[in-house]
Amino acid sequence: MPDKDELLYTRKNIFDTMSEEDMTVAEAYCEEYKRFLDNGKTERECVKEAIKLAENNGFVPLERGKKLTPGAKVYMDIGGKAVILAVIGKKSLDQGVNIAAAHVDAPRLDLKQVPLYEDGEMAFFKTHYYGGVKKYQWVALPLALHGVVIKKDGTAVDIVIGKDEKDPIFMITDLLPHLSKDQEKKTLGEAFSGESLNILIGSRPAGEEKDKDRLKLAVMKILNERYGITEEDFISAEIEAVPAMCARDVGFDRSMIGAYGHDNRSCSFAALKAILELDTPAKTAVCVLVDKEEIGSDGVSGMQSAVFEDFMEELCEPHGVKLRDCFKASFCLSGDVCNAFDPNFPEVSEKQNNAKLSYGIGILKYTGAHGKCGSSDASAEVVAKLRALFEAKGVVWQITTLGKVDQGGGGTVAKFMANRNIATIDAGVPVLSMHAPYEIVSKLDCYMTYKGIQAIYEI
Repeated sequence: MPDKDELLYTRKNIFDTMSEEDMTVAEAYCEEYKRFLDNGKTERECVKEAIKLAENNGFVPLERGKKLTPGAKVYMDIGGKAVILAVIGKKSLDQGVNIAAAHVDAPRLDLKQVPLYEDGEMAFFKTHYYGGVKKYQWVALPLALHGVVIKKDGTAVDIVIGKDEKDPIFMITDLLPHLSKDQEKKTLGEAFSGESLNILIGSRPAGEEKDKDRLKLAVMKILNERYGITEEDFISAEIEAVPAMCARDVGFDRSMIGAYGHDNRSCSFAALKAILELDTPAKTAVCVLVDKEEIGSDGVSGMQSAVFEDFMEELCEPHGVKLRDCFKASFCLSGDVCNAFDPNFPEVSEKQNNAKLSYGIGILKYTGAHGKCGSSDASAEVVAKLRALFEAKGVVWQITTLGKVDQGGGGTVAKFMANRNIATIDAGVPVLSMHAPYEIVSKLDCYMTYKGIQAIYEI
């Protein structure tokens, strides 16, 4: 007769089961992860960092029509905003590939295409928020500007202001409490409108007192001197306002990490690092780091793009393997974060089925909202396969859902992979304050997510 521990499902805090030696390894992993976060404040910077690390580990650009041998390491750069990497396995591609897919974009404020204006003898940039943000969280917060300007002649100019501690930072102003009586009567969604998220960038005019646009001119003189750009160049620019703060340890015990972009760079880095360390797997391993997930995964660099099929066809065709045969035999872990139970807001979570901090990688059979809409809802067979794999590889995991049934919900790239006839399931790092400018994760959950994806590649 099985004992109590075998009969009942119980979750355990990783700190109660993990050796000090393994914790040291996990700590070293998290130091690498923090560096990745600080170097990748935008999707472009994440892709640039990923390609640099990949090339340092022997990956080369994929050549069209070339037959690849086991152990070959290749990647495809998708316009500098997404990247796909693969390590060719020993088995034929008609037996499928093992995929880890994650996204590198994060909620932020994008500069509008004509952003610069002046009012009240101050200069501002107008913004358009990207993804699901609580607008009030971006007010009175130190911001940095990261991005690229593409000039008419095609020259790319990288913009990074606010990352270095000697750089200036930028801010969106808020009302003082002494004058906010009317503001405080409004709901959070009404008190801060998207059009009011204007970034203060200067207050020192140029030229003579009688001149017009003195504040705009002063700003453009600085930008032209430093970057060689004019105001018109903003039209073909992608500049993002992101939190200026670096990744830091959280808590007296340093057991957590506070940073911008855990959603979803915690899973992206885990997928990247695991494939960089791979030798020659049994089946080909594929790491997909995409853009645009926070706004629906559309566009060339999103998971709905045909670029993934393009990459996979370039692997399959030289070997005479049909893409559909490869897909139907493949397995995908959609690496994306889940919400961690927050005792400050217990009313939105159903404790029995909600992830907890430091209890391991969270497996989500389904995401979606309003009756699982927008979710691929992984089959019981897929869930069982992942349970067995994680148990065999010593990966600490927990089952989870995204809050109470009628409370809300969300989506990932999983359904887009599943729509390609690829067995897919979501799993990732539990997060506190998800989508806030500064989120919190457990170091050990990050490490277990890396171990989990490592196990997927090695199936």
